[in-house]
Amino acid sequence: MKVAVVGATGMVGRVILQVLAERNFPVTDLIPVASARSVGQKISYMGNEYAVCSMEDAIGRSPDIALFSAGGGTSLEFAPKFAEVGCTVIDNSSAWRMSPDHKLVVPEINGDSLTPEDKIIANPNCSTIQLVMALSPLHKAYGIKRVVVSTYQSITGTGKAAVEQLENERSGRTAEMVYPYPIDQNCLPHCDIFEVEGYTKEEMKLTRETKKILNDNAVEVTATAVRVPVVGGHSESVNISFERDFDLADVRKLLHETDGIKLQDNPEMNQYPMPIYAEGKDDVFVGRIRRDFSFPNSLNMWIVSDNLRKGAATNAVQIAEKLTKELVH
Repeated sequence: MKVAVVGATGMVGRVILQVLAERNFPVTDLIPVASARSVGQKISYMGNEYAVCSMEDAIGRSPDIALFSAGGGTSLEFAPKFAEVGCTVIDNSSAWRMSPDHKLVVPEINGDSLTPEDKIIANPNCSTIQLVMALSPLHKAYGIKRVVVSTYQSITGTGKAAVEQLENERSGRTAEMVYPYPIDQNCLPHCDIFEVEGYTKEEMKLTRETKKILNDNAVEVTATAVRVPVVGGHSESVNISFERDFDLADVRKLLHETDGIKLQDNPEMNQYPMPIYAEGKDDVFVGRIRRDFSFPNSLNMWIVSDNLRKGAATNAVQIAEKLTKELVH
């Protein structure tokens, strides 16, 4: 199977390569792709070296699957060109997520909807993935009416330049800043650009994508997205109001039995999810589960996940795994 990784030299692209290797994805021919300035650069994968090639060269090699992590503009231009040569594109940008003609997939939730005819498949936003992983089983059991989420998002979600800004600030070096303010010892209530009515694009992604993945426009979602000086992953404080009442023990059991979720909910032993322990792992960690005593049928919880793995690379590779049998045959 020929697999192209578009954006192979970027932060998410490198994690995609790592996840493909860890999960023994059946790659027979790896095609690393990046911008013109990176063409010819060597990429190591499974003990071998591969030369980075251009978009045009990659399309000419007719890959079976292309994992895109190179920005929305690149995806809009090139994903259809890969699809035209029979390639299945799994795109990590926001380009296709809200398109009515393209599926937005978290494999544990709606992976069964995929078919070999889906040639461009959207990978959801990182903060959305970990949120819906916890919401989906609860929605089926109790019917979600409203979600209020505040995110505490890792700088890795912005990319290598943000990590460099944090490192420079901590070392006392003056250099180019990717954020409008310092990030070290600070919190920025500003993820992505400001969009409608004072909400950022990141906040609206949480609203729109959650409805699409849960396949229920009646679920109301409001968000505040905050960037924090953390590397290991995104954290979310979530308040959920249900149509039906619930038992806390049943909620914990339901989450514990959900594939891809790891329950860490023992406050007496100081056990709760934290990005320092989520980093490098594929699970979505859920804890601090407690009834909201201020409003009926409502629940508070805390959700943490490595945004580069389940929030991006791992979810994309899981989508590819769902399609592998059909493609091989």
